[in-house]
Amino acid sequence: MKSKNEKKRGTSATKGGLKEKKFSLKNDPFFETESKKRRKMDYEDDNIESGGSEEEAEILGASDGNGGEDEDENEIEETPGEIRKRVATELLGKMRAIARKEKEGRDGDEEVEEEEARDSLVAKILQQEQLEESGRIKRVVASRLKKPETADGFRVMVKHRHTVTAVALSDDDLKGFSASKDGTILQWDVESGKTERYQWPSEDILKSHGAKDPRGRLKKHSKSVLALAVSSDGRYLASGGLDRHVHLWDIRTREHLQAFSGHQKPVSCLSFRQGTTDLFSGSFDRTIKYWNMEDQAYIDTICGHESEVLTLDCLRKERVLTIGRDRCMMLFKVLDQSRLVFRPPPTSLECCCFINNDEFLSGSDDGSIQLWNVLRKKPVYIVKNAHALLPAGQNVEQKENGDHKIEGYNFSSTYSWVSSISVCQGSDLAASGAGNGCVRLWAIETGRKDIQPLYDVPLMGFVNSLAFAKSGQFLVAGVGQEPRLGRWGRLPTARNGVAIQPLKLL
Repeated sequence: MKSKNEKKRGTSATKGGLKEKKFSLKNDPFFETESKKRRKMDYEDDNIESGGSEEEAEILGASDGNGGEDEDENEIEETPGEIRKRVATELLGKMRAIARKEKEGRDGDEEVEEEEARDSLVAKILQQEQLEESGRIKRVVASRLKKPETADGFRVMVKHRHTVTAVALSDDDLKGFSASKDGTILQWDVESGKTERYQWPSEDILKSHGAKDPRGRLKKHSKSVLALAVSSDGRYLASGGLDRHVHLWDIRTREHLQAFSGHQKPVSCLSFRQGTTDLFSGSFDRTIKYWNMEDQAYIDTICGHESEVLTLDCLRKERVLTIGRDRCMMLFKVLDQSRLVFRPPPTSLECCCFINNDEFLSGSDDGSIQLWNVLRKKPVYIVKNAHALLPAGQNVEQKENGDHKIEGYNFSSTYSWVSSISVCQGSDLAASGAGNGCVRLWAIETGRKDIQPLYDVPLMGFVNSLAFAKSGQFLVAGVGQEPRLGRWGRLPTARNGVAIQPLKLL
């Protein structure tokens, strides 16, 4: 038995020896390549630590073929920090080019400034733009405004057949847009006054562009326009009115692009967010809708008002200032999905506009103008009887100090309602309009939390819309015989159209 077991052990040992020879780990090519890689990495580590010669580095680099390809692939992918650096470098290059052109234009053949001086100029330009856009500083315009020597008033530049309901200006102050109750939309040149009309497409084309069938007794789409807005890049014009749609137009070709449905009642106000193609629309259905005109898409619906939305305004931030017939003004923070509610004294607000991100103005139907701050839910300052009117419709008398003589005035009249208000962007100059026969200019003194009247410019009719040029060189007013949202007053002697008033700065 022992001999048999010994034989078996011997045979098994010989078989194991053969297996060991055949499947030896040392002769396995897989483990052999791994050992080579390990040796190569050891060489590279030694090379880094010892700082060897360039010849050794070249030999090691030549032997590492696959590693070089991986490094190239990693170099192509940019990190977020590298992307930010590249974008900042491109922006600095553009700003340097602008500064270089300005310098060449001033000095002619003189040499261009040194790199350090140019960088300081670029930094000043960027800092100034950032501060103005954020609303941290204001352009001093009101104190430089020169009162006109003659009281000629506004000059009617564009005529409409019916009451003008909205006016808008492009960012370059070269083009203007106006709309009226009969559905006419005109584009006009500010300098020459030459007008071009936007043609409404047929019912079939409107339906192909997304328009829904009219409701109620209407058999076709109403063309009456109540609001206009122009994008900052000058590409898109948005219009809204009684047909419950937001219409998008191409400014370059004056063609109708799209009709956005969603509102259940007339669209009363529109505003583009500065620097973007995002659009906010307010409606009598008590909602504000958020759109993107570049993608021609709906984004969100904002609710909060308990009655019709009359006016809205927005700046660069995603914040919307709105006014409704519920006697409330609301500031919606879109990203935070929150709102601030401001309640004025017992009166009905009619219009509003931003001064900066923290301050804004409003006008009411009792003829008063309110200055607001986000930190307070009540007005910081109130100007009463801003657009007073005599019962007989006579001119407003003034005392030596500029204050109104208020005896015998009828302030509750429709003609003294503050129907429009506007602020020159990034400045301390504001204007308000009513139906009392004049547009009044104001100086906003933020430090004193005060509003001071500057002077009045005669203009007969209901001033339904105001727009300042971004440069502050002129003021545009949309005027008509009737108010924008109704027919509770009428001035037959007024002319329907767009009037312009030059502003001279010292």
